[in-house]
Amino acid sequence: MLKNINFLLLFLFTAFGLQAQNYTLSGSLKDASTGEDLIYATVAVQSLNKGVNTNLYGFYSLTLPAGTYEVTYSFIGLEKQVFTIDLNQDVEKNVELTAASQELVEVVVTAEKENENVSNTEVSVVTIDVQKSKKIPVLLGEQNIIQTLQLMPGISSNGEGGTGFFVRGGNVDQNLILLDEAPVYNASHLLGFFSVFNSDALKDVKLYKGGIPAEYGGRASSVMDIRMKEGNLKEWGATGGIGLISSRLTVEGPFQKDKGSIIVSGRRTYADVVAKTFTDQFDGLDLFFYDFNAKANYKIGSKDRIFVSGYLGRDKFGFEGFGFDWGNTTLTTRWNHTFNQKIFSNTTFIYSDYNYGFDISFSDNGVNLSAGIFDYNLKQDYSFFLNPNNTIRFGWQAILHDFKPSSFRFNGDDPESAAQRQQALENGIYVSNEQKVGNRINLNYGLRVSNFNNIGDYTEEILDDDRTVVESIYREAGTIYNSFIGFEPRANATFLLNEKSSFKASYNRNFQYLHLLSNSNAGTPTDLWIPSSPAVTPTMADQIAIGYFRNFRDNSYKFSVEGYYKWLQNTVDYKDGAETFGVSNIEREVVQGDGRAFGVEFLLQKTKGKFTGWLSYTLSRAELQSDAINDGNWYSARQNRPHDVSIVGIYDISARWNLSATWVYSSGLAVTYPIGKYEINGELINQYSVRNGDKLPDYHRLDIGATCIISKSDRFSNELNLSFYNAYNRMNAFSITFDENAQGQTQATRLALFGIIPALTWNFTF
Repeated sequence: MLKNINFLLLFLFTAFGLQAQNYTLSGSLKDASTGEDLIYATVAVQSLNKGVNTNLYGFYSLTLPAGTYEVTYSFIGLEKQVFTIDLNQDVEKNVELTAASQELVEVVVTAEKENENVSNTEVSVVTIDVQKSKKIPVLLGEQNIIQTLQLMPGISSNGEGGTGFFVRGGNVDQNLILLDEAPVYNASHLLGFFSVFNSDALKDVKLYKGGIPAEYGGRASSVMDIRMKEGNLKEWGATGGIGLISSRLTVEGPFQKDKGSIIVSGRRTYADVVAKTFTDQFDGLDLFFYDFNAKANYKIGSKDRIFVSGYLGRDKFGFEGFGFDWGNTTLTTRWNHTFNQKIFSNTTFIYSDYNYGFDISFSDNGVNLSAGIFDYNLKQDYSFFLNPNNTIRFGWQAILHDFKPSSFRFNGDDPESAAQRQQALENGIYVSNEQKVGNRINLNYGLRVSNFNNIGDYTEEILDDDRTVVESIYREAGTIYNSFIGFEPRANATFLLNEKSSFKASYNRNFQYLHLLSNSNAGTPTDLWIPSSPAVTPTMADQIAIGYFRNFRDNSYKFSVEGYYKWLQNTVDYKDGAETFGVSNIEREVVQGDGRAFGVEFLLQKTKGKFTGWLSYTLSRAELQSDAINDGNWYSARQNRPHDVSIVGIYDISARWNLSATWVYSSGLAVTYPIGKYEINGELINQYSVRNGDKLPDYHRLDIGATCIISKSDRFSNELNLSFYNAYNRMNAFSITFDENAQGQTQATRLALFGIIPALTWNFTF
C-alpha cells in the first residue's frame, strides 16, 4: 500500500514538472574544511533575480531557461564562489566553500544571506548558531542551548535554571523537541538545570513559535528541530572541555575520506564526587548524569547516502535508601536518495525511549516505581523543486506509541495500583508549496492530515461528566477501538516593501494527541504522559501571527515586532483535589477545557562589529477555562508571565579576549496560595484561592562571563571561560510554602535555589 502511494505521488509530481526548454542545475554545498553539508546556503542567479536555499542535507535544485549564467554560491562566514555555467542540459554542480578571510562576528544568525530574515517565508522562527552562542554565560559554565533560546522573545523559562520552556503561552508538553528527527520527551538533566543536548555534538538549532511547516505535527505550540553534526569527512580531530562539575569530549573524522565519517561525543558530571571531597555528609550520595551522542554517514554512489545517529542519556540521583533515575534513548536511521535533478527523498526510521523509576527502602520494606513511553516511527519525505518559484514538499509518517504507565511494587511483589499499558498509532500525511509571486510576495502554504488510533489489549472505562466509571469494556489485542482525525492547514506570507523591510503573516492549526500531566511549575521526571482516548480528547490549537521586519545599516541591525493570538480547545489539566499518585486510571483525575494566549514580541539585534547582542521584550497573557475549575471562569495558566525582558551583550576586546553579559527580568509564575483554614474532625485544612490566582515574586538576574584564548593554531587551540551566574546574588523565589510555626500561626517560607555561582571551564580543540 505505502509503496503504491509513493509511486503514485512521484509519478504525478514528475509529470507535472515536465517543461520544454528548461534545464535544472542541482548538487550539494559543503564546508571545504570539514565536508559537512551547508544547511540553508544560498544559490543565486542575479541576472534573473532567482535563487534557492539548500535543504537540511545541503542539496539544492534550480530550474532555469536554457542559457549561460553566473551562479553565486554563498554561506555566512565562508567565501562566496561565482561560476559561469552553460545550462543547455541538466547540470550537477557540487561546491565546497572555504573559510572567509575575516570571520564575521555574530551571535544569533541564520545560515543564509544577511537579509533572509526579511525576505524568507518563515514567520516566528528562531535560529541559533550553536558555536557562537557558547560565549553567552550560563549556569555552572555548562553550555545549554535551551537556556539560550529562553533569551529570545516569546520563549520563557519554566523556573530558576530550568530547561523546560513555554512558547507563546503554551505548556511545556506542547513543544515538540526533535533530535535528528527523534522525539525527546524529557530534555533535562539534574531535575531541569541542564539540557540533554551537548552543544559540541550539535550542528543546527531552529525553533518554530508559529507558522509551523506542514511536515511537522503532534504538538500544539512549537517545534524545536535540532540536528547533530555529521562528522568531519576530511580529517580527524577532537574538542572538549573540563569544568568544575562536568567534562566532555567529542571525536570526529573520516573512516573513508570524502565518503564516510563518524562523530562520537560524551559528557559526564561529577557533582557527587565534588560534594564528597568537601564533607563526609554526602557519603553514599549519587548525583550525576551522563550522555552519549554518536553519528555516522556514508555516501553510496552519487545519489544515495545513509545516516545512523543515536543518543543515550541517563540521570542518577540517590541517597540513603532512596534511588531515582531517568533517561532518554533515541536511534535514527536515514536514507537520502536523489531520484533526479528535481526530486529529493528522505526515508527515516526512528526509535525513541523515555523511561524513569525510583526505589525507596525503609526498614525491611521497599517500594519500586517504573514507567515510560516508547515510539517506533517511520517517515517518508520528498522535496520536489518544480521551478525557481515553487518548491513542493510532501510525505507521510506513522508512529506506534507504547505507553508503559506507572506501576508500583512493594517488596518485589506483583505490581499494585498499576495502570494499564496502552498503545496507539499516530499517522500523518502532508503537502506544502513554497512559492514566489513576482519580486515582492513569498508564500508557503500546505495541509497536514493527522490520524490517531487507540489499540487494544486494553480495558476501557466509560466515564460520565463527573469522571465516574459507569461501564468497563475489554478491547481485544490489536483492535482499533477509537480514532481521531485532524485537518491542519498551514499558511505563511511575506510581502517585501524593499530589500530592508517586509510584512509577514501566518496561520496554522495543530492537533496534539499526547498530553503531559504535571502539578508543578518546574516539572519532574515523573510527570506522566498519557494518550488521547475516548475520555481525553486531542488538544487543538489555532494561531495567527503578523509581524514587521526591518534591517538597518547594511544589515548590522535587525528589528522585528510580531503580534499573535492563539486559541486552544480541549486543554488537559488535573481536576481540583485530584489523586495523582498510585491511581489505576489517571483519566478519572483530569478535566478538559479551552485556552487562549496573545501577545506582542519585540526584538532588536546587532550582528556585526566588536559589540554584538540583542534586546527582546514580550508582553503577553495566557489563560485557561474549564467548567470544572474556578466555577467555569477564565483563570491564569501556570505559564502566564505578562512581562519578559532579555538583554544580551558580547564585546570582543581583542582577538584573545571577549566579555559577555545577560540580564533577564520576568513576571513571576502563576501559583495557588492558601487564603484561610477550616477544621474537620480536629484537623486543620487549608482553603486555597482561585486556581493560579497568585504569582511568585518577579524574577531578575544578571550573568557575566569572560573568555580568554590561551593559544590558537591550525593544530591546537584552547581557552578559559570564567562566568558568574546571578552576579548580584538575587535570591529569586523558586517556591513559597505555608506552614504553621510554634505559635500556631501560618508562616510563608521562600525557597531560593541559587545565589551567585562562579564557574571556570577549560575548552580545547585539536
